[in-house]
Amino acid sequence: MEETIDLREYFAIIKKRFWIIALLAIISALISGVISFFMLNPVYEAKSTLIVNADKQAETQIVTGDQITVTQKLAVTYGEIIKSRTVLDDVIKNLKLETTYESLSGQITVSPVNDTQIISISVQDTNPQKARDIANEIPKVFEKEAKRITKANDVQVIDKATLPKNPIKPNKVMNVLIAFVLGTMIGLFVVFLIEYLDNKMKTPQDIEKHLGLSVIGVIPNEDIA
Repeated sequence: MEETIDLREYFAIIKKRFWIIALLAIISALISGVISFFMLNPVYEAKSTLIVNADKQAETQIVTGDQITVTQKLAVTYGEIIKSRTVLDDVIKNLKLETTYESLSGQITVSPVNDTQIISISVQDTNPQKARDIANEIPKVFEKEAKRITKANDVQVIDKATLPKNPIKPNKVMNVLIAFVLGTMIGLFVVFLIEYLDNKMKTPQDIEKHLGLSVIGVIPNEDIA
């Protein structure tokens, strides 16, 4: 029974100051909407994929399991080479990019595809053409450097990067929804904080609950004509 009464009290508190919760939720959503739609630059992503080819046995022309394992490990090594200063500095030079190695490195994600010999290269940029050009230039520079550094297997491009049409972020609708939920949570916190700090006795029930005294009578509040 006490739990039911407590829940009713909580709902009463929320209902009494619901306008605060609604106001903060709407303000948060509006701010997020303005930032997402008018202030944040859209970011585009272009992808290219490479494959690390295993050397075949000269006599049998068969790729062994050990060689596949080696090339899978090499794919991880090659991922580090792709993001090396040697490769990216040449990419910057070839494309005449006005950026630094550190900045370009932060735009690039390199990952092996599910323990295969395939390497995925993702490039993010606010300019879709630039993202595509970088994603296509990296394999060209990397192929020469991989052969020079590792003196190992051949590397070939599977898919060239195409011009991305739609940005991957910001997710404007999701940002607004998250801001609305956060605003609602902040509103609830503010409402309960106000209620907690408000120590006035407003009803007979407050007197009985907080002071443990029985109410003998109530003086009505009537307007005098």
